[in-house]
Formats: sequence, C-alpha cells, structure tokens
Amino acid sequence: MAQGSRQVQTQAQQQIQTLSPQQILVVKLLELPAMELEDRVRAELLENPALEEGKEETAGDEYPDVSESETGLDDGGDTDYDSLSDYLTEDDIPDYKLQENNRSKGEQAEEIPFSDTTSFYETLKEQLGERNLDERQRELAEYLIGSLDDDGLLRKSLESISDELAIYAGIDASTQELEEALKIVQDFDPAGLGARNLQECLLIQIRRKIEQQHSAPNPLLRIEEDIVSECYEEFTRKHWDKIRQRLNLEEAVFDRAIKEVCKLNPRPGASLGEAIGKNMQQIVPDFIVDTYDDGTINLTLNNRNVPELRMSRDFTEMVEEHTKNKANQSKESKEAMMFLKQKMDAAQGFINAVKQRQNTLMTSMQAIIDLQRPFFLEGDESLLRPMILKDVAERTGLDISTISRVSNSKYVQTNYGIYPLKFFFNDGYTTEDGEEMSVREIRKILKECVDNEDKKKPYTDDELTEILKEKGYPIARRTVAKYRQQMNIPVARLRR
Repeated sequence: MAQGSRQVQTQAQQQIQTLSPQQILVVKLLELPAMELEDRVRAELLENPALEEGKEETAGDEYPDVSESETGLDDGGDTDYDSLSDYLTEDDIPDYKLQENNRSKGEQAEEIPFSDTTSFYETLKEQLGERNLDERQRELAEYLIGSLDDDGLLRKSLESISDELAIYAGIDASTQELEEALKIVQDFDPAGLGARNLQECLLIQIRRKIEQQHSAPNPLLRIEEDIVSECYEEFTRKHWDKIRQRLNLEEAVFDRAIKEVCKLNPRPGASLGEAIGKNMQQIVPDFIVDTYDDGTINLTLNNRNVPELRMSRDFTEMVEEHTKNKANQSKESKEAMMFLKQKMDAAQGFINAVKQRQNTLMTSMQAIIDLQRPFFLEGDESLLRPMILKDVAERTGLDISTISRVSNSKYVQTNYGIYPLKFFFNDGYTTEDGEEMSVREIRKILKECVDNEDKKKPYTDDELTEILKEKGYPIARRTVAKYRQQMNIPVARLRR
C-alpha cells in the first residue's frame, strides 16, 4: 500500500489576558488621590445624566424589573444588556453610599500647603513624551526624572534606584537598563540635567555645545572638555598652573577656557525649580489613622468632598413609563430605551468602581498598619520593619500591581504627621545569622554616628562598621560604604 505524505499541523495555545472596560475604570480610579477623585466624580456627574448626587430616601426596590423581551427591545446582539434587576443588586438598593468611614466625628482632614514640584516634572515629562521610546524605556526614564533633586542632578546611585524600583514598583531593572534610560534624560534641556555629579554636569554642557557645532567645532571647547575631564580635581582647587602645565596651554588660551567653564550652570534644574514655589498645592491625606492611649488604632478613609451617588430618579421614572407602554413602542421609543439602559449601566458601573476603590484602599492600608503597628503606636521611624509590596499583597490577597497603585501618590494622616504611603516601604538587610534588619534604621544610625563624630578625626568606614556592630548592626564594611555613598556622605578625609 502506497503511503501518502501526511501534513502535520500544530496548534499553539496562547493565553492573553485583557481587561474589561469596568476593570480599566477600577484601575484608573484606584490610582487617583483624594483631590483628583473628587474632580473625577464631579466630571462623571456632569457627563452622565443617569447619575446624580444624594442618598436614596426610600427603602425597598423601586427600580422596575425590565427585561429586553418586555420592552420589545432588540439590539441585534451587538451589545449584551441584562435586565435592570440583574445589574441592580440588593447591596446597591436603596442607596449607593460612597462615604463609609469618611472621617472621625468632628475631624477635619488637615490640608497642608505644599510646594509641589509638578511644574518641574511636567516640563521634563513633556520632553519625554516627544521621544520615540518603548513602554519600558519610558517607565524607567520617568522614574529617573522623579529621582532628580531640585538642582536637576541625580544624587542616588543606579543600584539604589534599581532596588527602589523592585520594592515600590515591582520592576526588575538592571543598572545597564537604567544607564541607557539616564542617557535619554541627560539629553533633555537645559543641558546638564540628570548628571550624577558636578563634573558630569559640566561635561554634558560642554559636549552639547560641541555637538551643536556640526561643521567646525570651536577648538576652545575641546580644551574646556580636557580641563574638566582630565584635570577636574585641580580645577575644583583652582590649581591653574598645574592644569596649564599638564595640558601644555598658552596662558591667554587657558584663561579664556577657564572663563568659559566658569560660565557653565552647576544647577541646571534651578531654572525649572524657580516656578515650583509659585505653584502651591495642598496635600489632602487619603487616610486618617488615629492612635489612642489604650493601643487602639482607628483607620478611616478620607473622601473629602466626594459626593454620595445614586441612580437618577428621573431616569428611573422614564424607564417605568417606557415599561408601561411597551405594547405601543415606536422605533424612537426603543432607541430611547436603549439610551436609558446604556446610561444607567454606565452609572451603576461607576458607582461599583468607586466602592471597589474604597474597599481596596481600606484593605491595603489596614495591612500596612498591621505590618507597621509599632510605628503607628510610637511614631518612631526606627520601629519601621522591612516591608515590600509583596508583603502587603500576600496579606491582602491582592496583586502586587494593585498595591503599587494604592501606594502611589497617596498620603496618610497620623498622630505624628502626614506621610506618603511609600514612606512605610523599605528594604531589609539580612545578617549572616539570618536576622532581618531595616535598611532605613541602619542608615539612620549611620547618619547619627557621622553627625556626632569628632570632625577633626572623622570615622573611617572600618571604624563605622565596628560602631554599628557594637550597636547591634553587624553589617560588612562594604555595606557601610554603600549606605554612606547613598546618603551622599563623603569619605573620612573629606569630612574634616
């Protein structure tokens, strides 16, 4: 028997997760802080006539049980609408209360004038938006922008930023990736932004000038570059003769070059930062945590001026009217009924999304309180235990990405002040004995040691290591040096 050729077909099964419009709405509302939520709710009230402000006054189900068969409505299967009774649950009737646990009795959420750096960041983000980048590059570059100080310089090490991304954002980014993203930021205006020190800041400005002179670069710029790159230490100490001899420069040429270098801007972000003070905004805490003498901790959600929502009574009456006259419905009546259902469906979806936001926020904040209970009782920063997003996610049963959205741009008012939620997240250091310690606490003790040292004979890293060991923090010398550098503390010889 002749055996014919067989064609082998293979099927690859791929699982793709897509978010429904309702899930996307929940995610977007979850990211909003208290003040922005108020604006979002009021905008929805204006856009959707099926949504109105206020409480439901009467008890009982007053919404009619209307199905598509009763109204004679047929949308051709393009839109899957259930009956009104299916998407109006018992929990939502008689009212749609959105301010549960709003705040303590007689308690007014403290609003603190705060010089927000929105204008600084927005200026740089606008430049970022003009670049053709993939999503990951844009995400890393945006985080680097948020890490710049008021001078526009990046004082943190890329290793430290890599750790922060893993802790706060759940992003595993290598220092090489961050280096590439930093080059993007360093290409922004004004020149010098994103530099990690003054030397790099000056070099970026000089090299930007060289790049802008395409045809015939000014030879003086190359001399300026050599001065800063090869003789930086002598430059900072104004050892002009040493520089001139080392680079074999004529005095007149050298003087012109030094004069131009001194015109460079050591604080490129200062011009952007001048507008910051004029853009005063208020911090409104999203949570209020009251701690009492008996050890009781009470958590309330501050919805500020967010109005309570309910389905529109006018829309309900119109649905009732259409239902009574279902036998004589015209084409226009059917279209009107479709419009009513769409708006009421959107209104109910928005109400549910706001409720889900509240539940998620309360659940997440309660988990943070449970994990950092000693701090909320005493207010001592040294009592903060190591905690990452994963810890809160495991305690709440929520995704790490959800906890990240909760902790971003949210604030909590405590008996000891107002703190951003990110304040409570910190990485840990595990000793050789397996004991876990808070890095924040170690850094605090290290700073105290440096602040109280004899400036005529400052501690070396070896001496600081021994002091920390005596205080109960047995960490390696290289770790001490790493934390010292992250806090911008110079070596011992430069602290005299």
